[in-house]
Amino acid sequence: MLKDFDIIIVGCGITGSVIAREYAEKGKKILILERRNHIGGNMYDYVDKSGVLVQQYGPHAFHTKKLELYEYMTRYAEWQDYKLTCGAVINGKYTPTPFNFQTIDVFFSADKAKSIKEAIVAEYPNQEFAPVLELLNHKNHLIHEYADFLFKNDYAPYTAKQWGISPNEIDPIVLRRVPVRFNYNTGYFDDEFQIMPKKSFTDFFRNLLNHKNIKVCLGENSKDWLKLNSESKEILINGKPFLGKVFYTGAIDELFDFKYGVLPYRSLRFEWKIANEKSFQNAPVVAYPQENGFTRITEYTKLPLQDDSDKTVYAVEYPLPYKAGTKNEPYYPVPTEESQTMYQKYKSESEKYQNLYVCGRLGDFKYYNMDNALERALEITKEL
Repeated sequence: MLKDFDIIIVGCGITGSVIAREYAEKGKKILILERRNHIGGNMYDYVDKSGVLVQQYGPHAFHTKKLELYEYMTRYAEWQDYKLTCGAVINGKYTPTPFNFQTIDVFFSADKAKSIKEAIVAEYPNQEFAPVLELLNHKNHLIHEYADFLFKNDYAPYTAKQWGISPNEIDPIVLRRVPVRFNYNTGYFDDEFQIMPKKSFTDFFRNLLNHKNIKVCLGENSKDWLKLNSESKEILINGKPFLGKVFYTGAIDELFDFKYGVLPYRSLRFEWKIANEKSFQNAPVVAYPQENGFTRITEYTKLPLQDDSDKTVYAVEYPLPYKAGTKNEPYYPVPTEESQTMYQKYKSESEKYQNLYVCGRLGDFKYYNMDNALERALEITKEL
């Protein structure tokens, strides 16, 4: 059977699925091996027993600044405009996130809030946002005081729970991902294109993979099929050399049997709740940095808005370390100096195999939003 395929792809998330479709359009025969029992990777969603569309692996909303990526997504499903709003509860009070001038009004006296906002406008004329680390190091004592409040009450406790390490150990790029706004604007993203599927993300994947040249095998552990010959640098499938291309989107350290050590990933445990009310919290995704154990709660009747339900479904997220071989999923690579050094060893090892391409969030050991993963997949196929 394997001789009938030109390309084997490990993983059926957005990276693997897009690569499969692009090659299928060029007449190549594709086999996708997916260890889970569904397509779509971490974007997989389904209608639960209460009739609410939920996302099994945490909240996703597609957003991008690039027209070509937006057009690619809309080619395979119907979408609706959707501006994701998020928030945080600090000292028992709700504020939108990214933090904005409303945050200042909520947590400081009227006179102090006025002074902080005036200082920001004076120091950052015509600038809409900046990372919290920049504000922490600012010479203006009012701006520093505001940033210090945010860091001590949100960034530091949230980071400690989410990543399981001190904020001093984490790569600063993590703290740059969510800016501090210098206005009253809300909405989690500023990208021009922000959409959610009218039906479901799973429907998008069904359409994306619906091609005569693509075969998907679910519940298949690639390690049962795929072996790497370290001497000949050949890829063996069922013990025989495979001369076609192999795209691997799983954890790169697992591919090489952890020969250079175990790369650190963070996982999540979800507690699912159903409440007999229309609304549980102020926004679809709300962070609770000061609560014990959990980091955030996602209310799925708001992601997207599902008005036809008289109940609300939400999931409480508890971060924990990922351990290979368990039922937990490796969600977030932990970017430290040590982990980056280890990753580079694995990357160099993978490049010794002429027809092996390691990619995706786990393969590249890099945090990707959906548009990043899509763009990376399209770049790979274009290069090859």
